[in-house]
Amino acid sequence: MTIYIDIILLENLCMNYIMLFATGLINKVQIKKMKILLSSLLGATYAVVSMLNIIQAYSSLILKILLSIAMIYLAFSPKNIKLLFRQLIIFYLVSFAFGGCAFALLYFVKPEEILIRNGVFIGTYPIKIAIMGGILGFLIVNIAFKSIKKKFTKEDLFCNVIIRFEEKEINVKALIDTGNLLKDPISGLPVIVVEKTKVEEIIPKYVLKNFNKTLGGEDNVNIEDKYISRFRVIPFSSLGKQNGLLLGFKADEVKIETDETTRNISNVIIGIYEKSLTKNGAYTGLIGLNSLEGCDKNELFENIKG
Repeated sequence: MTIYIDIILLENLCMNYIMLFATGLINKVQIKKMKILLSSLLGATYAVVSMLNIIQAYSSLILKILLSIAMIYLAFSPKNIKLLFRQLIIFYLVSFAFGGCAFALLYFVKPEEILIRNGVFIGTYPIKIAIMGGILGFLIVNIAFKSIKKKFTKEDLFCNVIIRFEEKEINVKALIDTGNLLKDPISGLPVIVVEKTKVEEIIPKYVLKNFNKTLGGEDNVNIEDKYISRFRVIPFSSLGKQNGLLLGFKADEVKIETDETTRNISNVIIGIYEKSLTKNGAYTGLIGLNSLEGCDKNELFENIKG
């Protein structure tokens, strides 16, 4: 079989360019065509070197990963390791999708002469098959990512929180707030913020009123002993209020319900917010990711087994 180095170089150049272009679009980074072209040329050159087996070490997995990192850096110049890792993962996903499309087209075309030499496909199939595979893969990946993005609707940002205290319980629709990192400064327990009007359904109003008087500096306020050990004072900072104090209490049990699982949390503080969190009442609580991570170990084990 006659092997044309220029054809192999051109085929891999085109495929790499399409894959890098798709990676840039999905990651929503600034696309500079010349930088992508140079990165594609680097990958195409590796394919030729690997095919010719000039240096056998080029076929090692470590060097392939290093090559991918070099291509990402050359194409997009990520500012930190986190962006590099994200772009690298998307690049690999795109590569797998494109490879699958190319295999499918080769199966239908059924070229008479095709072989793999050091991980590089060579044969009599026309270059348009490689380009068509890249374009088809690009369309599939683009549609797939758009479909996944649409599934993350606003409702996915909410969960139902059941709070039990002194044999009473309330249901709270809570917004999953990535910015809510509140913790009790003494115990280090995460804090779920709930509107006062909801908390009054399980804790008497006079108890909350007396605690607020204490926070205000009043002395000789009568508070029942069973409540004193359960309540906390949580410092917080927010827009327009740098040094605020939030009254909170330790619940007996908290259940966090999503569409797929129910998580039981025993070590959590309920912070009481005096005002409304929204104007339209769309939700009455805020829950941070640190609270979601604190699920009961037995419950987590059952979810894994399922």
